Amino acid sequence: MSARSSAFTPRRLYRPLIYAALIAAAALYLLPVYLLLITSLKSFQEVRLAAMWDLPAGLSLESFVRAWVGNKAQGFTGLAGNFLNSIYLTVPAASISALLGSLNGYVFSKWKFRGSEVLFPAFLFGLFIPYQSILIPLVVVLQKMHLYGTIPGLIFVHVVYGIPITTLIFRNYYASVPTELIEAAKIDGASLLGIYRWVLFPLSLPGFVVTLIWQFTAIWNDFLFGVIVTSRPVVQPITVALNNLAGSYVVEWNVQMAGALITALPTLLVYIFLGRYFVRGLLAGSLKG
Repeated sequence: MSARSSAFTPRRLYRPLIYAALIAAAALYLLPVYLLLITSLKSFQEVRLAAMWDLPAGLSLESFVRAWVGNKAQGFTGLAGNFLNSIYLTVPAASISALLGSLNGYVFSKWKFRGSEVLFPAFLFGLFIPYQSILIPLVVVLQKMHLYGTIPGLIFVHVVYGIPITTLIFRNYYASVPTELIEAAKIDGASLLGIYRWVLFPLSLPGFVVTLIWQFTAIWNDFLFGVIVTSRPVVQPITVALNNLAGSYVVEWNVQMAGALITALPTLLVYIFLGRYFVRGLLAGSLKG
């Protein structure tokens, strides 16, 4: 018994040290969030560099109200309308890019055709194109399509840029689906789209969870395309509006911090409530067979 007890002693000693290190790392990681939160709960008179780590004298949501509705007298508008713009942008763009990626992943994983070995890497090449390198031709194309400066134009941009990553995710996910299911559906007379509709699509929930969360986060947090493609404040997403939240003469940092929390809230809630499904979906396509 003594030998067994001594064998487990190092593990029992290391576990508290590991937990302590993890807690310290988490606390360090959350320090900016703490600063963001306490600053947003302070009045403008309390916001000082020397007292930035101090707790607010009282809990007040005035900064959040001002960030949401704005203050025309001080020269800045709120985030309410732009929050809806981001909803109108993110939901269709994430859904369409996920659906197109699902169809592409199905074709590349289960159907072999001439040139498929070249076409798939060409799709993936889109992952490595820097956004800044295509801004001028992007604007020209959107102007010719009469989509420049509109939310549909921004949706189009994010759908196109989302296809490579969604195709890769679904291609790897569908590779784990037994090919015998596809062969059986072919024998039963199912067409190309019929196999997708009746065989693969019902099995695609984990893959859609991963791609929708990924795309939602990427599109919601995007700033570059939002500021380039949308030229009017009335159609700009919330990330661009957050940049414009500062007043004309003085920056109210408590309002800026409250606006940052409002902007980050949707993606934060997505990962709090759906984070475990995101991990499960990633692992679902990690093994084949």
